[in-house]
Amino acid sequence: MSDLSFPTMTSLLLILGLAALVIGIILFFKSKFNSMSPDQLGEKYRDTTWKSPLTARSKYPAVNAFKLSNPLLLFGLVASLATTILAFSATTYDDEVFIPDDALELDEDFLVEPPRTAEPPPPPPPPPPPVIEEVPEEEIEEEEEPVFEDTTVDEETVAEEVEPVIEEEEEAPPPPPPPPPPPPEEEEIFKVVEQMPRFPGCEGMSGSDKEKEECAKEKMLQYIYKNLKYPAIARENGVEGMCVIQFVVGKDGSVQEANIVRDIGAGCGESALKVVNNMNNLPEKWTPGKQRGRSVKVFYTLPVRFKLEG
Repeated sequence: MSDLSFPTMTSLLLILGLAALVIGIILFFKSKFNSMSPDQLGEKYRDTTWKSPLTARSKYPAVNAFKLSNPLLLFGLVASLATTILAFSATTYDDEVFIPDDALELDEDFLVEPPRTAEPPPPPPPPPPPVIEEVPEEEIEEEEEPVFEDTTVDEETVAEEVEPVIEEEEEAPPPPPPPPPPPPEEEEIFKVVEQMPRFPGCEGMSGSDKEKEECAKEKMLQYIYKNLKYPAIARENGVEGMCVIQFVVGKDGSVQEANIVRDIGAGCGESALKVVNNMNNLPEKWTPGKQRGRSVKVFYTLPVRFKLEG
């Protein structure tokens, strides 16, 4: 009995059938008893000798439903037990998801873009060397010889009063404006780290990081190919192939900057991109990648194969 299980719809149909059987039995006996009129019963039991005067005091034996008490009680117990077993045996089976064998393998001709790390700006070019122009000899003026004046003072020399000249203090120029703040440094986005990001659903299991990574890949494939919608135009035209989605797994486990880097057309790339963006709506986020024990942003390249089941 422990291995007894039925699909939910089958269990529901069996319970409804059992309920219909019970209702049918009730209606059958009700119709049977109603079909017997008092005149017919009186005529039937006119010459009957009763063992006790109380036997037919309220009901004739033909319409006495109490004589069916034991069979109906047993039937009710069996019906209740069957209903309970069917209710507890109802099982919901997951839809079978078709996952290609080489779902996570990239084609050899696919070149992964290099990681977009923050590069320092190039240094400014050196200033041009000064240009030395040659002055023609005709333009060179000869310097005049200095003239020396006699500045000796004797007793007859009269000193001239010179009014002192007060120089006005010039106002100090305003200080130059402060230099602009340096631009914020962009966080480095890694391509390969010591612990790669993992799809949610396997962190609670016991095991090594390698086992958790394999479990996460299986969970991710189940999620992708269960929610991936094969575009109708691609299915009608037999379009098959591999689309490639690149995205960044942030330090908080969110999916960021998802974009299509390879598309086979017919709406397949957009369908794959939609599934990847919907990862942010899951109850749990990705486990972020780690480098030297700290969470970092990591590039993730995800191939999504579209293959018609033949």
